[in-house]
Amino acid sequence: MDLVRGRLTVQSVTNYNCFNVYRLISSHCFAVYESLKDWLVKSRPFGLAEDAELSVTTKLACGAAAGTVGQTVAYPLDVIRRRMQMVGWKHAASVVTADGKSALEYTGMVDAFRKTVRYEGFGALYKGLVPNSVKVVPSIALAFVSYEVVKDLLGVEMRISG
Repeated sequence: MDLVRGRLTVQSVTNYNCFNVYRLISSHCFAVYESLKDWLVKSRPFGLAEDAELSVTTKLACGAAAGTVGQTVAYPLDVIRRRMQMVGWKHAASVVTADGKSALEYTGMVDAFRKTVRYEGFGALYKGLVPNSVKVVPSIALAFVSYEVVKDLLGVEMRISG
């Protein structure tokens, strides 16, 4: 599946300009991580924070929670992006419509959202979320812990003021 997704990504398609939305969502993911970490340090539930420091396991859990939130928010955009890419693929009708009918044509991102929800329901925007999360959430958690380690090595201290 990654091969197909990669191949479709490099094919020539109309620019749908979803990148600004992805940047917005990734910044929210970072905000969730920092806010959760800050809340754990201040409130110290279940003794998770000692001397204003969180363990690596707790940081991994914060990263996983932030990754889950970010993935859940961004996933419908990823589904729509893939569907729009597959419209141009020769034998995609059975994949896009799941029943072999003629493939839907989309005039843009909003049209793709409308048609997906109209013909398949709101749940279609989250098809495949669980398997994707099994792959993505641990990597996001590790990325946040790596960020913390590098931040500590460089002696950088960043806090959300509140």
